[in-house]
Amino acid sequence: MTSTELTSEPGSEPSSEQADTGRGGWALRGVSRPGPWKRGRIVAALSLLLALFLLLHAHVPNSVGNLGSLVDTFLPWWGLFVPALLAAALWRRSACAVAALLLPALVWLNLFGGLLGDKSHAGGDLTVVSHNVGADNPDPVGTARDLAASGADVLALEEITARARGTYEKALATAYPHHTVRGTVGLWSKLPLSDTEPVGIAMDYGPLAATKPDGAEAADGRALRTTVATDRGPLAVYVAHFASTRVTPRDGFATDQRDRGARALGEAVAAERIERVLLLGDLNGSTDDRAFADLTARLKSTQDVAGDGFGFSWPAAFPVVRIDQILVRGVEPTSSWVLPATDSDHRPVAAGIKW
Repeated sequence: MTSTELTSEPGSEPSSEQADTGRGGWALRGVSRPGPWKRGRIVAALSLLLALFLLLHAHVPNSVGNLGSLVDTFLPWWGLFVPALLAAALWRRSACAVAALLLPALVWLNLFGGLLGDKSHAGGDLTVVSHNVGADNPDPVGTARDLAASGADVLALEEITARARGTYEKALATAYPHHTVRGTVGLWSKLPLSDTEPVGIAMDYGPLAATKPDGAEAADGRALRTTVATDRGPLAVYVAHFASTRVTPRDGFATDQRDRGARALGEAVAAERIERVLLLGDLNGSTDDRAFADLTARLKSTQDVAGDGFGFSWPAAFPVVRIDQILVRGVEPTSSWVLPATDSDHRPVAAGIKW
């Protein structure tokens, strides 16, 4: 027999020159198995590509189907590839693949590690809540009751239909003596409100077309600005509901209307003269999305500063992204959390703030 001939002799032990090839003890003489630093090179290469992708995600262009914004929105979930690749590396018993995996793990932790711990602390002058109550909510009375029980001092609602508006006004009247509604967004407060006005963020109303204000071009019914009178001075509060986004084969991540709304609201916040500002709303996007740069440059997310975890809020049954936001300027968040689900397809989000 030649040195590469297959052997399967009963009761014989393979020599050091033989390598097991699977069932039946078949072996090839003269062929040695690669060492742990030479195995799993494909897994190692994929790990390095993942690290590079996470590190340079901001450079993924938006010119083709807003791909960059889509990557930004779901960026935390790319971390799931790390344990998947680790399993492959262990199966291959590859030391080089395990070592290469340290790079994407470290990059992911640098991006999102700060969200893993609980950064909340006691205290706070106001508790604020924001909730997209859902146009198809079958139980607005129950939703209003749950929101009032949260203890919020200031409560913002989005996607209020003309049919349900009276229900919310009646159900919340006792707990919140002050309220204002513009189109599909509203604010309920235990403190007096003044100087309420719509904020023009032109967009298509879609399923909420029936609530579009007469004579408006869908510009002043999905965002408002008002002043809350507190014992520490005025607080400018914005409530907004940006246009929905869709992923389609033709348009990719369709965000044009939402992005125009974000820019318009960013300009309004930039022109705001009151030092203390609060933005509550369904922004239909994560604050990691570059489309919100005008807002995040001026306002900070309560979840990033004082939250516990990622604070995902949509869809309510199994949240995978935080598109319901509470952003602040001139005040300090003390806590940020997600409330239990209502009959809406969003979960309410809450925060404590102090002067």
